[in-house]
Amino acid sequence: MVARRGSAGPDPVALIEIDLYGDLMIAASSADEDRLSPDRIDEVLGVDADRPDRSDPAAESDPGQ
Repeated sequence: MVARRGSAGPDPVALIEIDLYGDLMIAASSADEDRLSPDRIDEVLGVDADRPDRSDPAAESDPGQ
């Protein structure tokens, strides 16, 4: 690994992002579907996203209209 001049070493945020990307690649390669669902991506990344229920048409309406 080549460190930039003045750098104290590898960027810890970049290393975390690379690790998360690897987790997504592993999940995608072992999935039966062509694409990972947003819920599955959240599960792999360990996040809890607040998304509107897609079965509820009122949840998708724009409150600004």
